[in-house]
Amino acid sequence: MKWKGVSMIRVINIRSPKMYGVISTLVFFSLLFGIIGLKYMDEIQLSGISDQPSVAPTGSISIVVKIPDHILELYNNGKIYKRYRIAVGKSETPTPIGDWAVIWKSYRAGDIFGTRFLGLDIPWGGYGIHGTNQPWSIGKFVSKGCIRMRNKDIEELFEWVPIGTPVRIEDRAISIQRQLKYESTGADVVQLQRKLRELGYYEGKADGIFNKDTEGALKRFQHDNGFQVTGITDMKLIDALGL
Repeated sequence: MKWKGVSMIRVINIRSPKMYGVISTLVFFSLLFGIIGLKYMDEIQLSGISDQPSVAPTGSISIVVKIPDHILELYNNGKIYKRYRIAVGKSETPTPIGDWAVIWKSYRAGDIFGTRFLGLDIPWGGYGIHGTNQPWSIGKFVSKGCIRMRNKDIEELFEWVPIGTPVRIEDRAISIQRQLKYESTGADVVQLQRKLRELGYYEGKADGIFNKDTEGALKRFQHDNGFQVTGITDMKLIDALGL
């Protein structure tokens, strides 16, 4: 039968058991190959930092975490040795910036912390660098403050990094809008400590805790630059520090 010169296509009865089985099989394999393809592409994307060493560094090790870039950098004798893609804290539970150190290491059973955990000496929580059972989260702001890595990456890093390894966590600079003084805490205190250390006034860790050492360093800066010596910041002082 024809209609306007075009043969009519006979409608296939998909309700028949035979056709239903064929279609179901096609859908199943389409989904299967789709999942395999997505997993492969995900692995390519996550491991997209190419031409990197796979042997252990032999010098002095340190780590820098760059929150905005979702990158962990491993340094050997002060020179960049290898980079890893990571996931970091979401806005309501940010990864704490500051100068920390690895203080303990442990094996995990492949749970939400993956297969390895490097504990950091952050004083207000159990933060660390660890693996994950959600590898698709790498490259995102999703954690409760810890630094996530793919399991095969943390397993490698775990073997290379000794207890005591320095870990510097960096984020974009924030505008300091409040008065900072003894017992203040936060990311803005980290910025103040790092600036005072850069200028040669502070020798301690940039840990976000405004302690007596921070107060003393600030007072020395105030004295040397013609400010009233209070050990407390104001906006004029913040401007003079370039913060």
